Amino acid sequence: MQTNDALFPTTTLPKALAPAAEQAQQRLSEALSQADNIASMTKQPLPSSSWEALAPARREALARVVTISTFALDTLARFPHWLAELDAAGELDSAPSKEALTQWLDDALESAEDEDALHRALRRFRRARMLGIVWRDLNRLDGATMWDTARSVSWLAEVCTEAALGWLERFYASRWGTPAARSDGEPQRLVVLGMGKLGAGELNLSSDIDLIFAFPEKGETEGGRKPLEHQEYFTKLGQRLIAALDAMTADGFVFRVDMRLRPLGDGGPLVGSFSMLSSYYQDQGREWERYAMLKARPVAGDIDAGQELLASLRPFVYRRYLDFGAIESLRELKAMINREVKRKGMQSNIKLGPGGIREVEFVVQAFQLIRGGRDTELQVTSLQTALKRLPELGLLPQAVVDELLPDYAFLRDVEHALQALEDRQTQMLPTDDEDRERVAFAMGHEDWPGLIAQLDEVRERVRQHFDAVIADPEEEADEEQSDASLSQWRLLWRGELEEDEAQALLSEAGFNESEKALKRLKSLYHSRAVQSMQRIGFERLDALMPLLLAAVAQSDTPDTALARVQPLIEAVLRRTAYLALLRENPHTLEHLMRLCSASPWIAEQLARYPILLDELLTPDTLYTPADKSRLADELRQTLNRLPEDDEEAQLEALRVFKHAQMLHVAASDVAGTRHLMKVSDYLTYIAEVILDAVLAMAWKHVTRKHGAPAGCNNREPAFLIIGYGKLGGIELGYGSDLDLVFLHDNDGKGSTDGPRPLDTPVFFTRLGQRIIHLLTAVTPAGSLYEVDMRLRPSGNAGLLVTSLDAFAEYQHQNAWTWEHQALVRARVVAGSEALADKFDELRGSILRRERDPQALRDDVVSMRHKMRDHLGTKGEGAKSERGDGENASTDATFSLKHDAGGMVDIEFLCQYAVLALSHQTPALITYSDNIRILETLAESGHITQVEAEQLREAYLAYRSRTHRAALTGEKALGQVKEFAEHRQIVTALWQRFLEP
Repeated sequence: MQTNDALFPTTTLPKALAPAAEQAQQRLSEALSQADNIASMTKQPLPSSSWEALAPARREALARVVTISTFALDTLARFPHWLAELDAAGELDSAPSKEALTQWLDDALESAEDEDALHRALRRFRRARMLGIVWRDLNRLDGATMWDTARSVSWLAEVCTEAALGWLERFYASRWGTPAARSDGEPQRLVVLGMGKLGAGELNLSSDIDLIFAFPEKGETEGGRKPLEHQEYFTKLGQRLIAALDAMTADGFVFRVDMRLRPLGDGGPLVGSFSMLSSYYQDQGREWERYAMLKARPVAGDIDAGQELLASLRPFVYRRYLDFGAIESLRELKAMINREVKRKGMQSNIKLGPGGIREVEFVVQAFQLIRGGRDTELQVTSLQTALKRLPELGLLPQAVVDELLPDYAFLRDVEHALQALEDRQTQMLPTDDEDRERVAFAMGHEDWPGLIAQLDEVRERVRQHFDAVIADPEEEADEEQSDASLSQWRLLWRGELEEDEAQALLSEAGFNESEKALKRLKSLYHSRAVQSMQRIGFERLDALMPLLLAAVAQSDTPDTALARVQPLIEAVLRRTAYLALLRENPHTLEHLMRLCSASPWIAEQLARYPILLDELLTPDTLYTPADKSRLADELRQTLNRLPEDDEEAQLEALRVFKHAQMLHVAASDVAGTRHLMKVSDYLTYIAEVILDAVLAMAWKHVTRKHGAPAGCNNREPAFLIIGYGKLGGIELGYGSDLDLVFLHDNDGKGSTDGPRPLDTPVFFTRLGQRIIHLLTAVTPAGSLYEVDMRLRPSGNAGLLVTSLDAFAEYQHQNAWTWEHQALVRARVVAGSEALADKFDELRGSILRRERDPQALRDDVVSMRHKMRDHLGTKGEGAKSERGDGENASTDATFSLKHDAGGMVDIEFLCQYAVLALSHQTPALITYSDNIRILETLAESGHITQVEAEQLREAYLAYRSRTHRAALTGEKALGQVKEFAEHRQIVTALWQRFLEP
């Protein structure tokens, strides 16, 4: 090549970069001339001929690359023949696969006879690949993105690390031997965990790689000159691996290695056994180490063992509860970074400065730390993947993610442009004019001011989103407080106000018993539980209480709110993540006050199961219970996140799910957003969905051990759960137990086909026992339901599980009238659809049977009187059979359920009507709930529409008061005078039908 112009055109470059382009032309021309001279002497092909064959588009790309990147220019000047090699391999246009990289490097290392040769081959391989990566990044061919560049660098780091480790293991095997096998016989290798951006698969162009070394089990090497303890062997191997990657030689380096994230940092052992690491993180692991372990991923060595290690550390990284304490740690870490940035004048650092790369990472990792234990979709190392999943989980609006993703990519693109200049790890914006123009050109801007304008916009958006997630809630609350400032509430809580000042503050805030409230707060502050709290816990409580007192003062009944919320605070003093949750979400306190003021039952539930506080974070769902299909979907997703064989976790998840969904129903009830019948519907849906899941779990458990009976599908339970009583009548209340009957459709002969076969009747009994165990077993989240099985054939004396044929025979031949009454409210709530059809047919045939009217009436009345005598009240209200209340005192009460004219009278009326009339009006057996039975009676002319409506109103009034009593912790009693009209109507119809 005779002229510089023959190398590449300069017309496509900015004028400001003309001098840089000319210098590049000159250097490359000189390098090619020297290379041609050497090639001529050795009779090799001339490098210049391959450059002359470059297409015009390739020459323009070359101009761009060598003008922007001094690293690329230096590389091509030193190895001009690489351009043709990369071009021929297609590496200038698209990234080679990880498998191709592995093969290329393995080939290059075949001839390496010592560590010097290893170092040289690794460094030249890395430099050639980085040339291709920089070329593709700066030219962005075929829609390539920053993410493609980050992945390519990450693959390169992984391939180099694995190849170096494998070479070193083989090279030192004769001297050091090889590690002894694990106790299960599996061979041992070093486990290399990639941390930070390497673990995420998102390395930048000139990134350090953060590593942690580990090995599975202690022991001694075998086959070497002398045995080495595994600790010594893996330490030596790790040291050689670091040198192979990190040492600076005449050929440069492969990757700078940072080992400071290992336990105890530079002062700790270079390599740790699995048991040592588990013990360290469990006993000494700090918050920043949780943050670091979010990105951990095995990148070389024994990948499977690395996954095993990380699985064991997962409870340290991801809490099973919502961990809002993580925000405090991130806030402190960010504050420390800000101080460092300010001290060193690093505001121009696009990673650590305001609105920089680190702030986007903090936003994503805050959600991962807080919610990753519950929302396992967030247990990923990739920032891009985690960020995209936040809207699906309702954690960030899609619009925010739609801004953060491209803004983050833009910041990383700027970072890559800065590092492409000289292959140097930097995030500082340049001060040199030529470097600024090169970066602007790389980013597609005409000049530096244009790039800075876009950069400022991006950083401002990032800062706003960062503040929305990480900002201190107390600062926000301070701005919103108008009456008593947080500082006054803080002084009150700490006991720093005089007695009269404190009582005046409470009185002004609406407390009617300020002296009592002050005594309550003093007692809490000076309690042994508070005074013995660890520092971080007390700091969280101290930060929360002013916010909580301000929220209490905003409630309609501050005295009641404080009295009901205090037990919750006392319950979580040792579980301070919940203190952090409330502190980090001040608006959640408003919902807490509203619910606890309205219902001691809700307050008690929250105090018993603080994990329910999580539900207060999303008001949209808090006051909107899910319908059955959504409930089933949510529960399925919850259980699918858990290991299939971890029954303890599944049981706990079922209980938390049940309590959370019941809280939603109670919240909607308190807020008045749900009609009474809908409240019962939702409570019934919850039970049905749980019973479906429990049946599936029990079937899977028993069939795994014993197989399934002949003719049964292993996957679908050939089994029915029949709901009676309130469950069957779709009228569940907050504290209802479940009246259940278990049925199967097997002939009872033969045995199961599993490894430990059982006789078929024993199999179904075990299945029933398993279901009851799953429903009633107590875990930290309580139990699911109390179960009553007394309505099965022969009651407590009968079999736990009955065949459908035996059930039919019993109902036709031996059942009492009251058992047929119970059958009116029976329906299938879980199990086989085909078997459910058979049960419905059987139920219909029994209920439609024609009965002797007088005998039926006598049986129903007799049973009703027995119940009333046994369960009714004996007070003044109960004596008023007609319920007129004329002679009752103003405060006389009666049992809404059991006394004359109450709920049970209406239920018995409906049951009597079905048994007496369904042979001529088959529609009466269609529904199991009383309201629709009453509607059917009216439609068929057995009672008038007015009578049906009157009974309906009475029944709903009783149930409404009963529901309210459950929420307010009162007895299910009604004022005689208040319900007199309803009782008169019920009693009149009772006497007309049953006691004429």
